[in-house]
Amino acid sequence: MKTKHQSLVLIVCLLVVLPSMAMSEDNIVRFPAVSECRAMTSGPKEHLFASYFGINSWDATQRYATVLETDIQDRLPTEDEPATLGLVDMETLAFIPLTQTRAWNFQQGCMAHWLGTAPDRLIIFNDFRDNKFVSVIMDVHTRREIKTIPHPVSAVSPDGKEAISINFARLRKTRTDYGYGGEGQDPRLSEPFPDDDGLFRVDLETGKADLIVSIRQVKDLVPEVPKSGIEYFNHTLFSRDGSKIFWLARATPQRNTTSLTVNRDGTDLRRCFPDGWGGSHFDWLDGDNLMITSAFEAKVYGHTLFTVGRQNYQRLGKGLLDYDGHGTFSPDGRWMVTDTYPNGKLLEQKLYLMDMRTEAVLPLGRFVEPPKFTGHWRCDLHPRWSPRGDLIGFNSTYTGSRQVYFFRFTFPK
Repeated sequence: MKTKHQSLVLIVCLLVVLPSMAMSEDNIVRFPAVSECRAMTSGPKEHLFASYFGINSWDATQRYATVLETDIQDRLPTEDEPATLGLVDMETLAFIPLTQTRAWNFQQGCMAHWLGTAPDRLIIFNDFRDNKFVSVIMDVHTRREIKTIPHPVSAVSPDGKEAISINFARLRKTRTDYGYGGEGQDPRLSEPFPDDDGLFRVDLETGKADLIVSIRQVKDLVPEVPKSGIEYFNHTLFSRDGSKIFWLARATPQRNTTSLTVNRDGTDLRRCFPDGWGGSHFDWLDGDNLMITSAFEAKVYGHTLFTVGRQNYQRLGKGLLDYDGHGTFSPDGRWMVTDTYPNGKLLEQKLYLMDMRTEAVLPLGRFVEPPKFTGHWRCDLHPRWSPRGDLIGFNSTYTGSRQVYFFRFTFPK
């Protein structure tokens, strides 16, 4: 027999089952039919996608998705508490263990990516081995490790040939829930603006890493750092054509933020916004256009779309998306999905789909986050698209444990 709570959850997940229509200013928008909300994983263990929001978790066939499994629920994991990296078979919803990783957290998993060089079989993920952060390329069908790269990855190029690496030891000290536990790494805490640390471009064939932007290089582009603080880099992402890189420069202790872009070769370093706009979450629409949640005109937080190098800032959502969400675009750029934090007494996290042509918004669901999931082990929805753009996956704790869920879309012809 369903409890009152379970019945409410079922109603929430069954928000949309038929094609929906919404009026825009000048035409009618036909949204896709949206399936029931379905669980990809279940207890007793906790599960989460193995990468950050916006990163594709499915192989090219959409048969398998990368997921982490752990016994830890409401505390920060250490390097001595590995998570199991595995695949969820989308036909049977069975969890298939592959290996373990000691470089993971609840916000970004182990940054697993399917490689563009062989997106139906090769993944790369972070690990902590021999007192060093590394990344590992694995064939998921044979479970054979192809190679170990002597640098952890923060972003991977669309073609799967390059990656961006940052100092995860520094990140552990400056933004604890995004770094990794592990002694033996140098966080460079005595240097507020080191000239030999920053954004590294890694050749995944050779393993060679080149520093393309040092932290010292951004000193004149960011707000003044207090004497007790240090600058650090986080949240990197290649543009859809692989030509540019976005990231955030932040400082302790107040976490002031500057949104930055640079060409993949380290040229054309730019601030994205005027003073006071900051930046938080992000996605590339294509090779030049970028969405960042920011304080639009230094007044209201929202989803801001613009072209790199231009000041054609556009606040998306016609006032409905004026908050800090994890916005990410469908593979064809036609749609954006985003979420909310569990604000207010209801602690509801909401998921929305927006039509990019008209900015009409469709609510997909609302999910209550139990109060015990907070701080370093909170569970943001962190949505992501599948390669064909007909699935949206997300993490949630609304049933009382951390699990992975998805919606399936059927688009009108």
